[in-house]
Amino acid sequence: MRALIPFLLLALPLPANAQEAAPATAPATAPRTAPTNKDALKNRSGLPVPRFASQRAIRAYMRSGPGKEYPVKWIYIRPGLPLEITAEWNVWRRVRDSDGNEGWMDRAMLSTDRAVQITGQMRDLRARPDISAPIVLRAEPGVVMRVTMCADRWCRVEGEGRSGYVLREQTFGTYPSEPIG
Repeated sequence: MRALIPFLLLALPLPANAQEAAPATAPATAPRTAPTNKDALKNRSGLPVPRFASQRAIRAYMRSGPGKEYPVKWIYIRPGLPLEITAEWNVWRRVRDSDGNEGWMDRAMLSTDRAVQITGQMRDLRARPDISAPIVLRAEPGVVMRVTMCADRWCRVEGEGRSGYVLREQTFGTYPSEPIG
């Protein structure tokens, strides 16, 4: 059996001097309440919040607020990475990653494709959604896999041409009883 090797860099923190390049007028905090002005309400998806999405772009910038005038907090270089959308502000989505980092991304950086990230420790992927089913694959923490379906406690996932079933609670990217597929 072969373990999937995760990319070691999920996100790159910006060097200290990179944040100094942000305009001095950039607001210090981002809105945390439901938007009420007309500009904020434009371009909202109409989809439920919170929800999961994944990184679409090869390079995605997480900002401290909903706009390009806000400083970049993190640069994500891993397409397919699951992110939880916790708010919408015009074309901006407040997202949270598996480490709990929160910030804002342009919706163009995100996809509705579903993925999970293995958490905790090495996880066994099974041939069937049953704890006694044969192990078909082992995945290390940080491995990102595409979700094909989830029911009850199990999700069927694919990565590097292999597939198997993993327990939801061993991943980041789905809600406990959310049906997928």
